[in-house]
This record gives sequence, structure tokens and C-alpha cells, in this order.
Amino acid sequence: MSQRALTELLRGKGAHADPIACVEDISAEVAARQVPGFPHSVGQLVFHMNYWMDYELRRIRGQRPAYPEHSSESFPPAPAPSPVDAQEWDRLRAQLVTLLAEFAALAKSPRAELDRQIETVHEGDKKIAGTLEAVLWQMVTHNSYHLGQIATVRRALGAWPPRGGGDTW
Repeated sequence: MSQRALTELLRGKGAHADPIACVEDISAEVAARQVPGFPHSVGQLVFHMNYWMDYELRRIRGQRPAYPEHSSESFPPAPAPSPVDAQEWDRLRAQLVTLLAEFAALAKSPRAELDRQIETVHEGDKKIAGTLEAVLWQMVTHNSYHLGQIATVRRALGAWPPRGGGDTW
């Protein structure tokens, strides 16, 4: 696929929802609500997406971030943000915007940079392609998966579609 497609998918073009539009118009209260039978709130999902984007950006920069022992470590330890913690919700949304912009800038890198191998930090990293481009595609698919969850949770809470638009069929 092209670099243009990669950049567009990071920001929700085509079949993907725009990650920023999916969260920019909901309150901290809605972001903290959970749907019965579903393990995560919208706020927890955004925290998780930010966690992994930050992790991968550090790997891309040549750092060696610690890989979590359990998946639960990539989610906040308690329901977050809480209905009264609007500042934390604003911070999570701002971080999402910043991280997505960093990934979009990397997606426009020259071919030689996209082909650069990213050092593995965890044994699981060795099982998948390890170029910068492969890491970017992994982030597109990871975010797409969780954005689908966000859309579903918002729909179940009666908070869909977002003001910025979203499929309703």
C-alpha cells in the first residue's frame, strides 16, 4: 500500500473512523461510563491506544521501553478518566492528537527510512515484520480495532455518531 493510504488510515479516511472525531465531542462522564458486559470505557480505550503508540514511538527512536508483563498494564489501573476528572480526559485526548500527528509524520518518511529495521524489545516483536513501515501498519490496525470498540461503546451509550461524523448504518 502507498504512504498516502497509510497516512489517511491513521487519520480515519476511507473505511476507518477518524480517531480524533470519535473522542473529541464526548464528556469525561461519558468517556468513563462502561457498558455492561464490556470490560473497558472509552477513556480506558484511549489510554490503551496512547500507551501503545507511545511505546512504539520510543522503540522507533531507538529507546528500549519495558514491555508490560500483562496486557492489563497497558490500561489504567482503575476506571479512568473518572466523571469528575475532566482534566485527565482532556489530557488523554490531547495526547491522542499529538501521537497520531507523530505517526502521520513518520508515514511520510523516505522509503529508506520506512525500510529501517526497528530493534525488538520483546520476544513477540520477533514474530512480526520489524521495519518502521511495519510498525506503522501495526499501529493502524491496532487503532482501528480499538476505534471500532469505541464506536460500539458510544453507540451502546446513545452517544453515536460523533459531531465530526460517523457511519450510522
